[in-house]
Amino acid sequence: MANKGVTIYFVRHGETYLNYYGRMQGWSNAPLTDHGIEDVRRCGRGLNDVRFNAVYTSDLTRTQETASLILEENGQIGSLNMVQMPEFREVFFGSMEGMYGSEAYEKVRDYLGYDTKKEMFRNTDVAERMNAFRAVDPEGHAEDFMMFWSRVEKGLIKLIDKHRDTGETILVVAHGGTIRYILENLIPELRNPKGLLNASVSVARYEDGLYHLEKYNDVSHFTD
Repeated sequence: MANKGVTIYFVRHGETYLNYYGRMQGWSNAPLTDHGIEDVRRCGRGLNDVRFNAVYTSDLTRTQETASLILEENGQIGSLNMVQMPEFREVFFGSMEGMYGSEAYEKVRDYLGYDTKKEMFRNTDVAERMNAFRAVDPEGHAEDFMMFWSRVEKGLIKLIDKHRDTGETILVVAHGGTIRYILENLIPELRNPKGLLNASVSVARYEDGLYHLEKYNDVSHFTD
């Protein structure tokens, strides 16, 4: 007999001011822009036929604000508790938090020994660049890939252990890097996917021991 499975909706938070200014944003909190708020509301309206059984966010304000707006638009605000999970934070950039991304990646490019950032991005993966961020952080605070992933994986295991085979539909509002690596871990055929858009939806369904990707980086459901 087939089990009930579980369906997980992963939503990246809406655009923040640090996103808009092109600055590094890992553990730093920044409010959503007006454009970010409107995109999240459009996303929520597009999900108004989805009934969530549980809602999880990271403990950073941009994911909590995003989740509240989605629940408000799809009519479930007040009926569900949002559970904060620090495990689902974005990667920490240490002393480079808030730095212009162009400046921070110049440091990484120089450390990795490439002539141009375009060449660096073509020849390295996210994990290599994450490791380089830690190496070039003079304070030694930035997370490398294993520090980041071991933290995120603990949260993922908690989530799956609780909801696997319940037949439930779960909303997880988190960050671009966090969601991307969770899905790469769950979906073997997802290799080097594009970065996620703000307020985009990715859906993974677990059934009979396997994960199936139903949507990735989707904004087609946005309604005006």
